[in-house]
Amino acid sequence: MKDHSRSVASAENQVTFTSSSCTLSLEAVISANTRMHLVRMFRDPSVLDSGERAELVLQLREAVSLEPQIAALRVLLGMALCVNLEVQEALEELRCAVQLEPRNFIARLKLGELLMRLRICSEAAEHTRVASQLASSSIEAELARRQASAIKTMQREGVERGGYRKLMSVFGCKRRWPVRANLMQKAGSALR
Repeated sequence: MKDHSRSVASAENQVTFTSSSCTLSLEAVISANTRMHLVRMFRDPSVLDSGERAELVLQLREAVSLEPQIAALRVLLGMALCVNLEVQEALEELRCAVQLEPRNFIARLKLGELLMRLRICSEAAEHTRVASQLASSSIEAELARRQASAIKTMQREGVERGGYRKLMSVFGCKRRWPVRANLMQKAGSALR
């Protein structure tokens, strides 16, 4: 049995996280209204208005302050921060979740996803690779496989941060710039 976190949502909107260190029922940490917002966020993040997103983030921050050692709460907070377009804070929370529990599948997968969206593909690929090794079901393995495939495509097409250099070299732009600089120098010396 692998020792990483897994989330299970039931029809009653009850979410339980199990890990090697603890079992946490979100009912003990966050309100029913916040759980409802979480379920709605998981279904479709665009249905939450700005007030609901802010309330969700606030409630999850309070939960993390009560239980800072639980990686699953930090993952939820990181996801809510992403939906609320607070990317830097989301990145910090997801990194903290991975640091707290390195064998947490969803923390690794979500961190890899955020890094991929930020076009930091090499780091995203590493977290996704670890997540695929931690996958305990075919669904988890498929999620990690698809994410890894998207990252490889981005890297191949030069979409990674700094990848524009690779794209420019395809069109020969690297060679022309020094030539243009030399022409400008020659033109400047000819005018003197």
